[in-house]
Amino acid sequence: MIKLSVIVPCYNVEKYLNACVDSILQAKIDDMEIILVNDGSKDNTLEICLDYEKKYPNLIKIVDKKNGGLSDARNVGISKANGEYLAFIDSDDTVSANYLEILHTLY
Repeated sequence: MIKLSVIVPCYNVEKYLNACVDSILQAKIDDMEIILVNDGSKDNTLEICLDYEKKYPNLIKIVDKKNGGLSDARNVGISKANGEYLAFIDSDDTVSANYLEILHTLY
């Protein structure tokens, strides 16, 4: 069972997305999923997402949708999440190596 779903809404963030996802991948959590929601990007964001999905097929899930804005992308991510708990990380942000591990152990 998935305990933690990490939802990352993505819109035209090809310059930042690798750093964001790589920072999330630092967490050593077995019962986690990462949902990358491409919100109608016009740059290479979707291609970057798909590359991560190929590298980590059991960890990363891609949702590709028409642009609807940040709240809509988060809501779509929620609808696809299997985790007991949710975490939201903006695609132009990075997190420290233990950020998600601390959240995971608190719940």
